[in-house]
Amino acid sequence: MMQSQSGPTPGGPFRVILRMEVFPEMAADFEKVWLSIGEGIAHEPANRGQVLVRSTQEEGLYFVFTDWSDEQEFRDFELSHRHTLNRQRLKPFRRSGAMDVTEVVHRLDRVPAAS
Repeated sequence: MMQSQSGPTPGGPFRVILRMEVFPEMAADFEKVWLSIGEGIAHEPANRGQVLVRSTQEEGLYFVFTDWSDEQEFRDFELSHRHTLNRQRLKPFRRSGAMDVTEVVHRLDRVPAAS
């Protein structure tokens, strides 16, 4: 039977989705810098994980999915000096971007195959 969690999932995560359009000729360097920044963010106590994905349909289009323990912890990090430095490091690669903050409403876990 499929296990589902409905409603805002108690205890998070608070999920942030970033859309980043980078200059295609700078994509490899962008990925290296993002990884370096991401490794630092992974040490933030409120960070619950992150993933960088690249579009297979639009050159230079990336999405970042990052989870936080709660909105306040994310907002504190977002306004911090260390995160300002992160954004400055990524700015030369980006043509544009957008951020959406979300909460998990439903989560469906993988169901193992029946034996």
